[in-house]
Amino acid sequence: MANQVEHELTSELLPHLQKERYVTLATVDFEKKSPNVNAISWVYAPTNKKLRFAIDNRSRIITNIKEEPGVVLTIIANGSTYSVSGKAKVKSEKMDSVPLKLSLIEVDVEEVRDVMFYGAKIVQNPEYDKTYDAEAAAKLDRQVMEALKTYNKE
Repeated sequence: MANQVEHELTSELLPHLQKERYVTLATVDFEKKSPNVNAISWVYAPTNKKLRFAIDNRSRIITNIKEEPGVVLTIIANGSTYSVSGKAKVKSEKMDSVPLKLSLIEVDVEEVRDVMFYGAKIVQNPEYDKTYDAEAAAKLDRQVMEALKTYNKE
């Protein structure tokens, strides 16, 4: 997909965004008007044109998106790095089916680009460990991902 712009998630990329994984999210900081990048993991793509993610509802990300809805998610998959840009909207300030105070954000995908530099490929995907109670983390992850999958309010 190098040097090619897609207007939706490809069939090769979609499955990588249907499970919890490490991605970065870039927003425009509402005060500084400069890029702000965060690492997130609760991400789900219900279709090739939509992405959803969950974040703490007190996060600065919420205000950033309300002020400027343009976002970019960066994902490492299939030996490359992809930039997924689109317009974000806070769909739910509080996800009722989750015990934490999380907001659900939905992104309308506008562009997908392979942004890996020429002549290289990723040989190992990023991995991370949860640093709190493993059982509690697994339960919370299941709850959040299920909420992202089944959200259907407008």
